[in-house]
Amino acid sequence: MTRFICVQCGTQFAETETPPLSCPICEDERQYVRWSGQDWTSLSALQSAHRVHFTEEDGVTGIGMAPSFAIGQRALMVQTDSGVILWDCIALIDDAAKARIAQAGGLRAIAISHPHYYTAMVSWSEAFGGVPIHLHADDRPWVMHPDESIHFWSGETQSIAPGITLIRTGGHFEGSTVLHDAHGAEGRGVLYAGDNLQVCQDRRYVSFMRSYPNYIPLNATAVSAIADALAHYPFERIYGAFAHRNVSQNGKAAMARSVARYLAAIRA
Repeated sequence: MTRFICVQCGTQFAETETPPLSCPICEDERQYVRWSGQDWTSLSALQSAHRVHFTEEDGVTGIGMAPSFAIGQRALMVQTDSGVILWDCIALIDDAAKARIAQAGGLRAIAISHPHYYTAMVSWSEAFGGVPIHLHADDRPWVMHPDESIHFWSGETQSIAPGITLIRTGGHFEGSTVLHDAHGAEGRGVLYAGDNLQVCQDRRYVSFMRSYPNYIPLNATAVSAIADALAHYPFERIYGAFAHRNVSQNGKAAMARSVARYLAAIRA
């Protein structure tokens, strides 16, 4: 039995003897099936061909894959007094990643922004003794590998550690979530956004989409709801979904001008 992994999006499926017929996450309009068709790999195959790659970014450690795989996002190590919270996830877990996190105090939990980054979340949890995986209940249908380690939360916010709050923004997915660290940036606050707030190439703005590869924008109601969900949280920095795609200062102001620019553009 194998936990097959979709080559296009990196989602790991529950154990089966043969590969799934399709990947529902890739067949959804927010993602896509590769031009060459659906294909599958496994964790052991990825461990042979790839390695975990670390980046240091404004005091936070990023965890990606080299060479790049699937969507190419990186996870982030959110440091707390009682260990690391893994924000978002990648399809590869190896000895180097386990050692790095153990050195930082061990893994206490996993929290993921949206289904495109669920990847090998269960294998990551198992590697650290079955730590909890926090997902918003609105995205339960997109879980391709059910497991008792997954904790579904509901409502608009969820505290998972002192000063660490999950916030449902909606938008990209119904349960799209960001993580707010009140202690980050020397107490000025940090927002871990995945691509629910996609940090732009100039790293001064963020933007908002229902589908990035298929260029489907969010409407004004959805973007305004994201702004409202974050209105009462201070944050100096915004960490995006990809290595070094971060707003390093004045993150709250960057968010405000980004919302204004986006709404003006779609109303023009």
